[in-house]
Amino acid sequence: MSHTVHDKQKLLNRVRRIRGQVEAIERALQSEAGCARVMHLIAASRGAMNGLLAEVVEDHIRTHLVDPIKHRNALDVDAADQLVAIVHSYFK
Repeated sequence: MSHTVHDKQKLLNRVRRIRGQVEAIERALQSEAGCARVMHLIAASRGAMNGLLAEVVEDHIRTHLVDPIKHRNALDVDAADQLVAIVHSYFK
C-alpha cells in the first residue's frame, strides 16, 4: 500500500493508540474488572479499529478509484465522495 506512505505517521499513531486500548482490555481481564468495564473497553477498541479501516479504505478509494488518468473507468469525484460517506457510516 504505497499510497499510505504520506499518511504513515498518522496511521502508525492510530495503531499505537489501538494497541494501548487492547492492552487496557488485557489489564482489565487480568484484574478481573467488571463485565461492563471490559465490554466498554472492547467496544472502544473496536471503534478505533473501524476508524482506522475506514481511513485506509477512503485513501484507497481516492487513490485508486477516482484518478481517470490511471483508471479509464474511474469514478467521478461526487461518486467517490458518496462512497466514502457510506464507508464512514458503515464503520461507525
